[in-house]
Amino acid sequence: MFRELRKQTKGTIVPTVLTMTFVILEVAMDVTIPYLMAHLLDLGVSAGNMGEIYKWGAILLLCSALALTLGVLGGHFAALASTKFARNVRQSLFCTIQGFSFSNIDSFSTASLVTRMTADVTNVQRSYQMLTRIAVRSPAMLTFAFFMALKLNSTLSLIYLISIPVLAIGLFLLIRLVYPLFGKVFKTYDRLNLVVQENIRGIRVVKSFVREDFEKEKFNAVSDSIYKDFSKAEKTMALNSPLMQSTMYFSLIAIFFVAARLIVADRMTSGQLMSFVSYTSQILMSLMMLSMVIVMLTISRASAVRIEEVLATTSDIGPNEGGIPAVKDGSVVFENVSFSYTKDEQSCVLKNINLTIESGQTVGILGATGSGKTSLVQLIARLYDVTEGTVKVGGEDVRSYQTKALRQAVGMVLQKSVLFGGTIAENLRWGNSEASDEELVWAATIAQAHPFITSFPNGYESRIEQDGANVSGGQRQRLSIARALLKRPKILILDDSTSAVDTKTDAKIQKALKSELADSTKIIIAQRVSSVIDSDQIIILDDGVIHSVGTHQELLASCTRYQDLYASQGHKEALA
Repeated sequence: MFRELRKQTKGTIVPTVLTMTFVILEVAMDVTIPYLMAHLLDLGVSAGNMGEIYKWGAILLLCSALALTLGVLGGHFAALASTKFARNVRQSLFCTIQGFSFSNIDSFSTASLVTRMTADVTNVQRSYQMLTRIAVRSPAMLTFAFFMALKLNSTLSLIYLISIPVLAIGLFLLIRLVYPLFGKVFKTYDRLNLVVQENIRGIRVVKSFVREDFEKEKFNAVSDSIYKDFSKAEKTMALNSPLMQSTMYFSLIAIFFVAARLIVADRMTSGQLMSFVSYTSQILMSLMMLSMVIVMLTISRASAVRIEEVLATTSDIGPNEGGIPAVKDGSVVFENVSFSYTKDEQSCVLKNINLTIESGQTVGILGATGSGKTSLVQLIARLYDVTEGTVKVGGEDVRSYQTKALRQAVGMVLQKSVLFGGTIAENLRWGNSEASDEELVWAATIAQAHPFITSFPNGYESRIEQDGANVSGGQRQRLSIARALLKRPKILILDDSTSAVDTKTDAKIQKALKSELADSTKIIIAQRVSSVIDSDQIIILDDGVIHSVGTHQELLASCTRYQDLYASQGHKEALA
């Protein structure tokens, strides 16, 4: 179990071993102190011998100082080991997610992945620290203290054989009740993060529709659910304390009752009784600490399962390091392609697609919302794998390429333009980290972004806020196009990426692309016919099926759907 999590202990072995070593030595000192205390009382205090008092007092001070030093060292190395472990887990989670295909990401919500990398990692970090310290200290203390108590008086030690099983059974029953509750709580945390994310991302919409009260109610409902489940779990686990206390008190009463008879019978000294009481406290305290560890492990087990689920997930689309290292040209061929996001052949969003695009062609794709336009182009860069059929780029099946090489040859500007916090230049260089300033200007000029960039006080060094919050939608789209152009791709895909740009600017972008990227294949998904009117071929998609293919003039003459779309956008005169 937790095979992937065990791999994250790299670099933590030495501090973990040192922690356990110092903890065991500390326990040895703690257990020795009551034994020495008995000698101090019996040989020094009871006998009135100051020499023995000084002697055993000095030894006790030395042992106490040594126990303190060992405790500090154990705490230091435990913190070092647990933080390294948490760092390894976070890095592995992030790297695993980076390798996910789109279908892998679809199976986890963003909110759930965030919770797993934050709250869940914190929980397992605390548990790791507890395992290296308290989970070692408690059994060691229990064993050593029981051995010393047995050495002092075997008759009194029999009391432990009754109290320890009572505690063990009680803790087992509590854990059986509580674990399902904690598992439910962390799933609810995912919902809470989702509500917060949606609210923050859509805060402008929330305010414009005056829906603040609705959002508060939605948040409070999820928050209250967490409160109720956590409260129920904590109330159940709170029974652990009275169970421990009652066991301790009954044990002490039994010990004093039996010890009084032994002292009267001269079979036990008062010093030995004092030591035995100390060992009793140590044994019961170790059991209490062990119960705390079990509670924490119960909470973190749910987190560990969720982390393990991500780490154990293998990407549907691997790097394919042994594949073809370069794409020959920008030709694209779809052969009997069907595609389903759920891998269910009965729910395909693309059905029996056959299409040939020559290298260097400009291809327009039109269709209603949900017709499969975005799904079609995502197969070219192998963001998803086909359910049936074959997609070929440069004459080769996309699955035969090294994934990095294929995606480097395909420049995609998706429907939602995403920018990252940093300067404009840094965002553009995502397309080519080695791009010169002249290349930045070249790409921005084609994308019609250069004029507004230079209007900023700092030009290309102007800051972009997270998600491009300080630029308009049209500016984000043009920067995204420029970023893709810097890859100098063999295939450029513009997925409705000029929808926020005015018609005049859109025309300038299309003209510049045609002249500057003559050798690249350009696939343009658009809502406006004017964006694809000069394409070498225009594809009409309808409900995942190719309805028509042809040039503007051919479709205008033969396709009623294209004619209706063309007329609806103000081109009735041309149809007359």
